[in-house]
Amino acid sequence: MSTSALRFEIVDGNIGLITFDQPNSRANTLNQAVLGEFEQVLSEIEKRTDLQGLILRSGKPGMFVAGADLKELGSAEHDPEQAKKMVQRGLRILERIESLPYPTVAAIEGSCMGGGLELALAFDHRVASTHPKTELGLPETKIGLIPGWGGTQRLPRVIGPANAVEMIASGDAVPAAKAAALGLVFDAVPSERLLEEAKRVLQMSRETGAWREARRQKQQPVGLTEDQHAFTFAVAKGAVLAKTKGQLPAPMAAVEVVEKSCNLPLQEGLKIETEAFARLVGSEISRNLIAVFFMNQRLQKDTGVSNPEIKPQEIRRVGVLGAGIMGSGIAGAFIRRGIPCSMLDVNDAALAKGVAAIQKLLQGRVEAGRMKPEEAVAALGNLCTTLSLAAMSDRDLVIEAVVENEAVKVETFQKLQQHLPADRIIASNTSTISITRMAKAVNNPERFAGMHFFNPVDRMPLVEVIRGEKTSDETTATLVALAKKIGKTPIVVKDCPGFLVNRILFPYINEALVLLEEGASPRAIDKAATTFGMPMGPITLNDVVGNDTALYAGKVVNTAFADRAATSRILEELVKEGRLGQKSGAGFYSYAKDPKRGTDDPAFEAILARCRKQQRDISAEEITDRLFLPMLLEATRCLAEGIVRDPSDIEMGLILGIGFPAWRGGILHWARSVGVEEILRRLKKYEHLGPRFHPTDALRQLGTMKLGS
Repeated sequence: MSTSALRFEIVDGNIGLITFDQPNSRANTLNQAVLGEFEQVLSEIEKRTDLQGLILRSGKPGMFVAGADLKELGSAEHDPEQAKKMVQRGLRILERIESLPYPTVAAIEGSCMGGGLELALAFDHRVASTHPKTELGLPETKIGLIPGWGGTQRLPRVIGPANAVEMIASGDAVPAAKAAALGLVFDAVPSERLLEEAKRVLQMSRETGAWREARRQKQQPVGLTEDQHAFTFAVAKGAVLAKTKGQLPAPMAAVEVVEKSCNLPLQEGLKIETEAFARLVGSEISRNLIAVFFMNQRLQKDTGVSNPEIKPQEIRRVGVLGAGIMGSGIAGAFIRRGIPCSMLDVNDAALAKGVAAIQKLLQGRVEAGRMKPEEAVAALGNLCTTLSLAAMSDRDLVIEAVVENEAVKVETFQKLQQHLPADRIIASNTSTISITRMAKAVNNPERFAGMHFFNPVDRMPLVEVIRGEKTSDETTATLVALAKKIGKTPIVVKDCPGFLVNRILFPYINEALVLLEEGASPRAIDKAATTFGMPMGPITLNDVVGNDTALYAGKVVNTAFADRAATSRILEELVKEGRLGQKSGAGFYSYAKDPKRGTDDPAFEAILARCRKQQRDISAEEITDRLFLPMLLEATRCLAEGIVRDPSDIEMGLILGIGFPAWRGGILHWARSVGVEEILRRLKKYEHLGPRFHPTDALRQLGTMKLGS
C-alpha cells in the first residue's frame, strides 16, 4: 500500500517497513495529515497476521522526523481544548504502536526531534546511524512548551529520570554516540548498516522476548526511593533556576511533571503531562518563542535580496586584514568551516598573537568535545599569515578588521585595491562608520559592503551585512550566502550610523550613564536589565566591550543623532584613568578578584562623584523604563526609515546581537504585549528629558503592524 508521506512494504518475508518521506519538503513533520496517514497504515498493519516485526525509517538522508507542525500548533494556541485533542490524537497513535503483537524498531538517521523522538520512544527499540546530522532531543522547552506526546513519561523510563530531566529541561539534543551511551538507542552504526542493524535487533528481541520487557519498563513506575526522588528533583530544580532565573516557566514545568509522574504508571503520568502541556499552549512566552522560531526560519531562507535571479559569487579563499581580537576571530570562523584564509597584520608579533588566539580557540573546542583533534589540525592548515597586501591578490573576498578609525580604513582600502582584481569583493568589519562614505575610496563601490561580526566571533551568531548606496545585489547575496556557510545568521542592513544593532543599543548604553549621573548605582542598573531578561546589564557590557571602544563608537552614533543623545563624561573619565574594563583589569568594576563578574570598586566611586549631577533614589521601575523605552523608540525609527527589509529583522538582530530576551519575542513584540497605550503613558512621564523619549508615528502604528510569522 502507498500513501503520500508514508510507504509501507514487506521485507524479508515477514517484516513490515514504514518509510517516512514527506513530499515537497526537506523535513518530515508530524502534521495532522501525516497523523492521518499513520492511522491508516496502522489500521492496515493491525489487520495482518503474517508480520513478525515492524521497522520505521526515514526516506530523507540526514533527517528522521523534525517534530510536530508548529503552524498547526499555533492555530490552537487560543483554544486549550483543541490543543488537547491534537495531543490525544498523537498519544493514541503511539499507544497503538506499543500494542502491536511483535517487536518494533525505529531506525534513526538525522535529526530526531520533539514529536519525532516521542514517536521513536513508542517503538520497543531504537538504533541510530553515525551520520553527522543524527541527533536526538526534546527541544519543546525552547519554544515555551513541554513534550506533549509522552516524552516526559517514556524518556525517564528509558534513560532514567536524572538524565531525562536534564535533556527535557535544557531542550538540548544529543548525538548518536551519546544516545547509545545513555541507552536511548540500542547502538549507533554507520548509515549503510542501519537497516540491517534494525533487522538484527528485531530478530534478537523476538528470540529473547526483550521487546516485552521494554514495554513493561515503559508502562510501569520508575520506582525511585523517597531519598532518590528528593535528591534527583532538588538538583534538577536548582539547575533550572540557575539557568532561567525563574523567567521561563516551561523548563520548570517539565521537571515538575516528571517529578509528579515518574513513580506512577504510564497512563496516569500521561494525564499529568497533557494537563501541563495544555496550560502552556498559547501562553505569551510560548507565542513569542514560536514567533522567534519562525522569524529565524525566515532568515535562514532569506537570500538578502529581493530579486530571485541574483546568484551569489562563489568564495573559495578569504583574506582578513588585522590579527587582533576581531580579525583573528573572523579568520578562525572561516578556517573552522574549511575556507582557506590569509591573515595580515603590520608585524610578526601581532600575527603571532592572532595565531595564538585562534589556536587557543580551537583547543577549547576540542576540550569541550565540539571538535575532534584532527579537525582542529585541519582547520589550522587552512590558515596562512602575511605582512604584505600583495598576498591578498588571489583572495575572492578581503575583510578589513583594522582599528576603528575611518582615515586608517580608507588608506587601507586604497592600498589594498592596487593588488586586487576588479571582480573581487572588499568588506569592512566596522561597527559604526559609514559604508557609503568609505566606498568613495574604492574603484568598484558596487563590490564594497560592510560585514559586521560581533564579539566574540566564535559565540555570537549574528552578522550584519551592510549595503552602501552603491553596493550591488550580487555582492549582498554573496556575503549573505558566505555568512550562512560559516554558520552565522546574516541580516541585511541599510547604511546608517551604528547600522542596526549598535544604533538601537547606544540609547540603552547612553541612558545607563545618565542614570549613574542622577544617582543610580551600577549594580542597580545592571540588576534592572538582567531582571528584564538581558544576559548582562549595560554597565557590565561597557566593561566587557571595552570602555574605550564604547566611547569612540558612541561618539559616532551620538553625533549623528545629537538631538536625542544625552551627554555624559563618565566614559571619557574612565578612559583617561586607563580603566578600559575587563581587558585592563578595571572599569566600572574591578576585575582583580573576580575576572568575570567584577567587584564594586571605591576608585570608580571617586570618578563617579566628579561626574554626578544629582543624587536621588531611582526606582527599579524607572531604571527599566529609561533603559528600554529609548531602545524601543530607536527601533521604531529604524522601521520608519527602512533600515531593514522586514520588521522581524529588528527582533532577530537584537536577540542574536545583544541577547535581548527571546522569550519576549523581540523589542517590538515586547512593546505590543505591554500595549501601545501603556507605552505612551510611560513615555509621558519622561518627555521632559527630551526627544529621546518623544513618541514616534511608527510606535503609534505598532499595534496593527505585522511583525513576523
